[in-house]
Amino acid sequence: MAFRPLVLACIAAIGLAGAALAPSRAQQAAQPPAASTANVSADERGRIEAIVREYLLRNPEVLQEALVELEKRQAQAEERSRATAFQANRELLYRSPNQVVLGNPQGDVTLVEFFDYNCGFCKRALAETLDLLRADPRIRLVLKDFPVLSQGSVEAAQVAVALKMQIQGPKYMEFHTKLLGGRGQADRARALDVAREVGADMTRLQRDLGSAQVRDTLAENARLAELLRINGTPTYIVGDEVVVGAVGIDKLRENIVRARATCAVQVGVC
Repeated sequence: MAFRPLVLACIAAIGLAGAALAPSRAQQAAQPPAASTANVSADERGRIEAIVREYLLRNPEVLQEALVELEKRQAQAEERSRATAFQANRELLYRSPNQVVLGNPQGDVTLVEFFDYNCGFCKRALAETLDLLRADPRIRLVLKDFPVLSQGSVEAAQVAVALKMQIQGPKYMEFHTKLLGGRGQADRARALDVAREVGADMTRLQRDLGSAQVRDTLAENARLAELLRINGTPTYIVGDEVVVGAVGIDKLRENIVRARATCAVQVGVC
């Protein structure tokens, strides 16, 4: 119908498609002149709203079309924002002095994981991550503590970050594997027990728990997650791709192959 584009434009302009999906500034700039209401009088606006209302009552499927289009535009804007944030924070994402690096520190491709020690899906994915590292000695694994599930998660992450200040490499991998792979709730007490098992200096660990470095590291991870629109765990970054959820070892291998091919021809952090 020739009338339908005008109706869809009016819906976008007056917000009948839902205030929660209000278009961004860039989206507004892309709207046709007919959709602008900046110079529309109250009477004209009322007539437009009446026309749209009548049309929607007769053709309710148009509202669904408008919602789908607005959601599509919102997703596109979010992806552009994520790509911009990714490039601006690439060095911090891959090379932050605060992060834990496991696997091969000099590897040719980096797998970044945002995780929570109480995340069930992270626990399930642990075995696959370990299999990846065993099968591919060129992978550099970067751990980003992202405690989002509970206060216990925050406490466990604090211990993990403080432990990194004295233990790294295989011993830290042992700690990480035991805490993430263990049963029950991860919290400060459980994390301290595991740290003791792997030979941590407990006096120093207790002291470091209250350090600015612990606070700054977790704040840095949370900020990166916010900028990259990461709101759940596990979430992986491989090359320029964000992989959400416990997607399985085959999917991660595919991403690693693509990232390795890209890294081979570009200058920068991989």
